Amino acid sequence: MESVKTPVKTLGVTGGIGSGKSAVCKELEELGAAVFSADQVAKHIMVSDPGAREEIIHAFGAESYLPDGALNRAYLAQTVFGDEAQVATINGIVHPRVFQAFQEQKKHCKAPLLVHEAALIFESGGYKHLDAVLVVHAPLEIRIQRVIARDGASRQHVLDRMGHQLPAEELLRRADYVINNDSDLDTLRQRVQEFYNLYVAIK
Repeated sequence: MESVKTPVKTLGVTGGIGSGKSAVCKELEELGAAVFSADQVAKHIMVSDPGAREEIIHAFGAESYLPDGALNRAYLAQTVFGDEAQVATINGIVHPRVFQAFQEQKKHCKAPLLVHEAALIFESGGYKHLDAVLVVHAPLEIRIQRVIARDGASRQHVLDRMGHQLPAEELLRRADYVINNDSDLDTLRQRVQEFYNLYVAIK
């Protein structure tokens, strides 16, 4: 008798810059979850998907790609950044393809949990494809100091980047679950373990 495949549970993980969502995803992966990085997949699609390339060139010009075929990130950032209509255009090209890639991974996923890691999970509509969303949260000053230490960025640059994301209050309002990442790695690991055991056990 053929066994029936148990549907894989899905979870979105998001959080503002410096909150530590990647650290949480790493811990979830070590506990047995499969992690789908929407941001990495989006970057891959923009370079490797012929249809996406064609649409990007049509919308933003041939300068969108360098002579070697790589994405001209500096040009696109300058063209798109701060222009809501242009942001909507590029998101309309990339996000549906990211969701399609996620659904493909879900079909073949053998893990008990498939995590969809994305900075813009609410803005992109990605949350609609998921069972629940976990928001990783940390106080503003901790987040700023983490990004300065990680990227060597100025405080103002970090604040500017934060200004283009949903405010922490809005993320928390929309969250199904929250993990506070306001302490050390051991504390975070314990919180993630507790969450994982609870969430995977829920029928």
